[in-house]
Amino acid sequence: MSEVMARAAWLTDPQAAAMTGMTTAMWAHQQPDKPAVVDPDGTVVTYAHLNAQANRIVRLLRGAGLEAGDAVAIAMSNRHEFIEVWAACRRGGFRITPVNWHLTADEIAYILNDCEAKALFGEARVAACAPAAAQAPGLRVKVAAGGPVAGFQDYDAALAGLDGSDIDDPVLGNQMLYTSGTTGRPKGVFRAAPVVPVAGIYALRGYDAQSVQLCAGPAYHAAPLAFDVSFSMGAGATLVFLDKWDSEATLRTIHDRKVSHLHLVPIMFQRLLALPAEVKARYSVGSVKYLIHGAAPCPPEVKHAMIEWFGPVLSEYYAGSEGGAGFQIDSHEWLKKPGSVGRRPELLGSKILDEAGAECPPNVAGTIYHQLPPGGGFQYYKDEKKTEASRIGDYFTMGDMGYFDDDGYLFLTGRSAETIISGGVNIYPQEVDNELIKHEAVADSSTVGVPHDEWGEQVKAVILLKPGHQPSDALAQEILDFARRALPGFKVPRSLDFVTELPRSEAGKVQRNKVRAPYWEGRARQI
Repeated sequence: MSEVMARAAWLTDPQAAAMTGMTTAMWAHQQPDKPAVVDPDGTVVTYAHLNAQANRIVRLLRGAGLEAGDAVAIAMSNRHEFIEVWAACRRGGFRITPVNWHLTADEIAYILNDCEAKALFGEARVAACAPAAAQAPGLRVKVAAGGPVAGFQDYDAALAGLDGSDIDDPVLGNQMLYTSGTTGRPKGVFRAAPVVPVAGIYALRGYDAQSVQLCAGPAYHAAPLAFDVSFSMGAGATLVFLDKWDSEATLRTIHDRKVSHLHLVPIMFQRLLALPAEVKARYSVGSVKYLIHGAAPCPPEVKHAMIEWFGPVLSEYYAGSEGGAGFQIDSHEWLKKPGSVGRRPELLGSKILDEAGAECPPNVAGTIYHQLPPGGGFQYYKDEKKTEASRIGDYFTMGDMGYFDDDGYLFLTGRSAETIISGGVNIYPQEVDNELIKHEAVADSSTVGVPHDEWGEQVKAVILLKPGHQPSDALAQEILDFARRALPGFKVPRSLDFVTELPRSEAGKVQRNKVRAPYWEGRARQI
């Protein structure tokens, strides 16, 4: 009787469904024929189909001996099978690790072995799947979508004979994402207990029966996985996938699909804003109710322009795979505090510490520390040393730097490893970039410290120009003069280089360490 009652609860109660991983099952019963996922090629999958496939995947994995708590890896691009596997892990009690499918075979194999994956769902377009799987002896299940992969079962064939009815013993699954690994091997961010979303959050963010979510970034990344995949499925919305970034295609999709919700990163803003006026005029963005952004600092000039275009529908967050207090600021509040990522949260605190571990006063930058939730929050999987190194008491850091103003609003200044130390003075490159990007010729900027025999480091601007502008000594001097009018003298770049491309992570962040590296070849950088 209790099982019947529990089943009845998740059929109608969103919070009960969330706590058992059965949210997509609830929507399948309430709106079976509604499109759940639209693939980049236009393939449409309904909630009924998504739910049945998720149940089949649970049975496939259980049949291979997997139990609640076992790890399942997925190396797929943005396609409906990704969501089906994700939904199966949510209800089957499995710990899912989405893998960046652009990695090499060795890099994928490292993650498969480190997370102790017992199943891998791959894709034919990911050439590294087969050689990576061959290096992971712990895999019991290997399934591939989108075509044949050597040594893998075909996705549709593997599920075809299995029962698609709802499992009667759901267990809430977990996830373990991996850090970007810019300073060594990536590490899994492990939480002993799954995070259960509060069902009421969807209404607060404007979701309703007509909501359409656009996923323009890679679903394997923490932010699109949370704000596009998890939110759309939690709200019962239609999720529209894009395969790769295309500025006009993004606008066309917003217009044609009447997109109401989406997550973007600042480089996407910049590329949208760079479109010719006549292209932007072809497409309406009036359907957008909620545009959330983060993952990288957004220059205030860029955000002002986006709010002017889309309206006050932008909401900015600051958090990480590790979690933390979670800063957020809407457009109205941001316009009063341009450049801020939000006010100090009341539930879990954050503080700014200097190099000696003392708390910084307002308007003085230092390392940002976030309070851990009761129970300790996360661990870096199988790396106690890294876990402890990130903590002071019950606070942890992701290596970001910033300051609180007099009103308790947080402003980011970069990462500790990016800080330029010139003559013993700390210079935060993001502050410099935020001014340089205001110049009409500058598309993007990455300020770095380069070697200097006397000062240790010297400030250099590395500039990507907008189309129609050509590198020249005169333009370089013009940009430096422009910076001099806005920045204190010690922060003004002493030199400037033009580039045709800036290296970026899959999340859209400029990889400042890669920009800086050529200038330090053969020399040890002192931090």
